[in-house]
Amino acid sequence: MSTTEQKQQTPTPAEIPFTTPEVMRHFVTDTGKILPRKYTGLSAKHQRAVTRTLKHSRNMLLAQ
Repeated sequence: MSTTEQKQQTPTPAEIPFTTPEVMRHFVTDTGKILPRKYTGLSAKHQRAVTRTLKHSRNMLLAQ
């Protein structure tokens, strides 16, 4: 791979903006509860970031 090509990386959960509820749906149940690490497969650090982001978006009334 040359230096001009860049790999397309998916954003880590810490980089997901709180204004995108369609992306955050992967981390919540149908009733709106945050899924535990056991089901999301995230590391502890990323799970905390997802939780923080979800709570922030709930506070802004963007996600349910």
